[in-house]
Formats: sequence, C-alpha cells, structure tokens
Amino acid sequence: MKNEFVLTLSCPERPGILHAVTSFLLRHGCDITEHQQFDDADHGIVFLRTGFAAPGTEVTLDRLRDTFAPVAAEWGMDWQLRDSARKPRVLVMVSKFDHCLADLLYRWRSKDLDAEIVLVASNHPDLEPLATAEGVPFEHVPVTADTKPQAEARLLALVEEHRVDLVVLARYMQVLSDDLCKRLEGRAINIHHSFLPSFAGAKPYHQAHRRGVKLVGATAHYVTADLDEGPIIEQEIIRVDHRAGADRLVTVGRDAERLALARAVNWHCQGRVLIHGNRTVVFS
Repeated sequence: MKNEFVLTLSCPERPGILHAVTSFLLRHGCDITEHQQFDDADHGIVFLRTGFAAPGTEVTLDRLRDTFAPVAAEWGMDWQLRDSARKPRVLVMVSKFDHCLADLLYRWRSKDLDAEIVLVASNHPDLEPLATAEGVPFEHVPVTADTKPQAEARLLALVEEHRVDLVVLARYMQVLSDDLCKRLEGRAINIHHSFLPSFAGAKPYHQAHRRGVKLVGATAHYVTADLDEGPIIEQEIIRVDHRAGADRLVTVGRDAERLALARAVNWHCQGRVLIHGNRTVVFS
C-alpha cells in the first residue's frame, strides 16, 4: 500500500534546494515518481514539482505538511503539498454556449479529467438538461445590473457549500466584480478567444473573417480584476485559410476553446501550474 503526493514550490534560487527536498523525502522513506524543475535566471527563482509515493499508511498528508514546514521556512519556499488521490472539486459556470461545458462533462465522465465536477451554475436555465443528464446538480443564478451583488454572494455561498476548490468559467458571459475576482484569486480559470483586443465586441469571428485572419485560437487564464489579462495557463491555435468563412471560424474557435480550457483545468488540478506574478510556470 502506497500513498501518492505532489509537492510544488518556488523560492529564491541557491545551492542545496533540491538536496533539501530529496533528503526530506528520503528520511520519510518516500520514493520520487516524477520530478520537474525550472530555474528562472531572470528573476533568480527556482520552481519545482515533485511527485512521490510514501509507503504504508503512517506517512499521512498532515504529517508530511507538519514536518516539511520547517524545511520550507528555512529556504523561504512558497509551497503546496497535495494528496494525489483527492481530486479537486470543480464548479463550472456557464451562460448559453454549451461546447466547453459539454467537453468538460465528457472528459469527467470518461475519467480523463483529474477533477470532480460537483456543480454547474448559470445565469440562464438553458443548460440545465445537459448537466442533469450527467448527474451533476445545476444552479440557476440570474444576474441583472441591479441584482449582481446578490448573485455574486450566492455564487460565493455555493463555493463554500460545495467545498469548491476551482471555479471554471466555461464561456460564462458575465464580468465578475473586482471583489469576487480577489476572493477567487488563483482558483478561477476563464477562457476567451484569441482575437482580443484586436476584434473586441460583437461578432469577433466575423470581424476577423473580414480581415482575412489565418490563425484562430483561444487562451485559458486565471481570473483577475483585469479583464482577460490574468496569468496565462494554456493557448491553442488552429490554422485556417481563405476558404474558411465566418461560420467556419466560429466552429474552429470553439474547438480551440475546448482544448485550451480542458488542458488548463487538468493541469491546475494536477498541481502542474505555479503562478508567479502575472505569469505561470506549467509543468505539462
């Protein structure tokens, strides 16, 4: 019987960091199963992700956290330690577009998503049948200019009630308030098409078609108060040519959104994304 864990950390670069981690794991009889490291020479910071297995049941998550804390403090580490067996609990927020939600639900049902989708919430009732068909609870939270504070309070209550670890905005067409963005910092992911800021506003794919755009893409990023400018996790691009009309660009764009969002959610849930300022280190 072995328990598997993932340690992620960042700290100022200096000799001995890797030795400190591996020595700690050796003292606890742990076996390293995966290791990735990135030394950011521009900022003098080292980023590390280590997967390891602990023998028996005596080496628990709480024990590892308690005993690693002094090591982390000595080296000035910003760190997280998670049990690989526990899948993060995800709340998916949508409006009327269903492609990203349908893709995430399919991956979850197929066990290709290292997450547990515990709730779908929407400002419209349209996608309730899609969620309930997969056995996922659905919450309709209407939003108007007058009721936005109450709606966001309800969303935060749902996060608390369902013990949500990650909020995924799967084409949720409402701008979150600065306060809500701060409350969800580092645990909310959004997806948007690649035509921003060049083709903002209504029908961006039609605008892009008129300009003869040859690359269609999507960006998955963490949610911040700066709209669509949070730390980027993943981007997907698909090449098109002059034969692609506006409708074709829309279809291709949805494919890009599905792929980028699914990867971003999976990598976050696997502890592969480390945030550093407005950038990320992704151990894919």
